[in-house]
Amino acid sequence: MAHPKRRQSKTRTAKRRTHDKAVAPTLAICPNCGEWHVYHTVCGACGYYRGKLAIEKEAAV
Repeated sequence: MAHPKRRQSKTRTAKRRTHDKAVAPTLAICPNCGEWHVYHTVCGACGYYRGKLAIEKEAAV
């Protein structure tokens, strides 16, 4: 059976794999209010998600 001269540690391998997958979050514009937010999340400004009201905001008096 083959025996490598130097073995790469599990920690070093995991660090490499973690950083290979790291990407910036995708941004989207809310069709209801026009604010930028992270894709597939509820808009913080108006509370809409995919064109439907997900969170009702109380009107400021």
